Amino acid sequence: MTALTLSTAALPGLRADAIVIGVAKGTASAAGGPVVVPGAEDVDKAYDGRLAGVLETLGASGAEGEVTKLPAPTGFKTPLVVAVGLGAQPEKDAAPDTEALRRAAGVAARALSGSKKAVFALPMTDAADAGAVAEGALLGAYSFDAYKNSDDNGGKNKKKDRRTPLAEAVLAGVPARDKAFKAAVERATAVAEELNRARDLINTPPNDLDPEAFAAVVQAAAKEHGIKVQVLDEKALAKGGHGGILGVGAGSAAGPRLVKLSYTSAKAKKHLAFVGKGITYDSGGISLKPAGHNETMKCDMSGAAAVFAAVVAAARLGLAVNVTGWLALAENMPSGSATRPGDVLRMYSGKTVEVLNTDAEGRLVLADALWAASEEKPDAIVDVATLTGAMVLALGNRTFGIMANDDTFRAAVLEAAEEVGEPAWPMPLPEHLRKGMDSTVADIANMGERMGGGLVAGLFLREFVGEGITWAHLDIAGPAFNEGSPFGYTPKGGTGSAVRTLVRLAEQTAAGELG
Repeated sequence: MTALTLSTAALPGLRADAIVIGVAKGTASAAGGPVVVPGAEDVDKAYDGRLAGVLETLGASGAEGEVTKLPAPTGFKTPLVVAVGLGAQPEKDAAPDTEALRRAAGVAARALSGSKKAVFALPMTDAADAGAVAEGALLGAYSFDAYKNSDDNGGKNKKKDRRTPLAEAVLAGVPARDKAFKAAVERATAVAEELNRARDLINTPPNDLDPEAFAAVVQAAAKEHGIKVQVLDEKALAKGGHGGILGVGAGSAAGPRLVKLSYTSAKAKKHLAFVGKGITYDSGGISLKPAGHNETMKCDMSGAAAVFAAVVAAARLGLAVNVTGWLALAENMPSGSATRPGDVLRMYSGKTVEVLNTDAEGRLVLADALWAASEEKPDAIVDVATLTGAMVLALGNRTFGIMANDDTFRAAVLEAAEEVGEPAWPMPLPEHLRKGMDSTVADIANMGERMGGGLVAGLFLREFVGEGITWAHLDIAGPAFNEGSPFGYTPKGGTGSAVRTLVRLAEQTAAGELG
């Protein structure tokens, strides 16, 4: 993990591999050239006030994500200046928003992989800015290389030289003793570290992360941070009647688990429950996925990873709210013991479900976990799942959908997501789609109309939320796993989508900002 330090020393005297500065995209009235933003005054002065012109000569425009490298000016102890684009600012001379800073810091940290130390001289006028830069740098520096050039086999396969993540990020102009700045950086560190832990889990190959192994990781982290954990194995699930989780896991040699994490605060007045889909590998079961759709299915536990990370982050931050996390873990495989299309499962709630498609398994494990969460009567439940391809078709690869049984709460979740920089969009739960799940042999079927499939899944889940409990469903199927090139602070592979939204909801609840 990249180390974070704070410094108020003048830029010329700081020793590092590079200094990161920000450049915005100029307006048409300013001839459209790059505009150097606050934080880089010392660098601009050393270039006799011509830094913007030098950057333009080098091809820089200030566009978001753009990186331009140039030699540091005479008198600096750092050899390199890295100018990172912030994009167009909403108004002339307006300060960049926190998300622009977060993305720019992430881009710079990734561009400086292999470096030991970089000074971030981006505009940080308040604690929120400093927290955004810190978070962006830590998330952007992330790298998953646990399986590359292993030293196993008696040392015969030596690790080859490769670019390691940026070792240290120095936030320039940030007073280390200022309580607000210090708290913002500490928060960013806790959230980023736990989000990166979620990314590690998502990226881990399924042969090393079955439900039992996932539960073991949770137990170790919970012990470290004073979180209570309860793990239900196959016998306990059978005794309790968790037919949904057992039905999905029936085809795998790796047994399913239901993991409960409980963080409690003596100052808490509210209780939140987070529920995560944790399919450690999804083949589709008997309704086998077609070729080309299996290769990334290790990411089908991203919801559970997000919930796990959010609960640990809440504990590390000492939030004055009780947070319970429910991880519904199973591996969905085809075999002679697998659930078949046409089978009927008796769920933990007592309802029966006709399984029409075994690849609609996420809603089955979530149904049991939602009912278990409902039994404790929390003030609100939020579930997170890579649930439907339909949501990807609707919103693309970077935006998750939000459904809820309460419009006010749905709006609050959306606001939390926007505040932390996670693209999201409110989605409806049309009542007319519920009829499509009517079954002639069971209380409900796990499939309905094909069109609007993401909404149908939300309606199914709503059936297993306790009466009178406020609930929201986040379908993160699009943004959970990035198969394209890295962007901003988002790497290729597991992203940790929804972690920051859940943490923000917990913070708002602790502060009494949510009803």
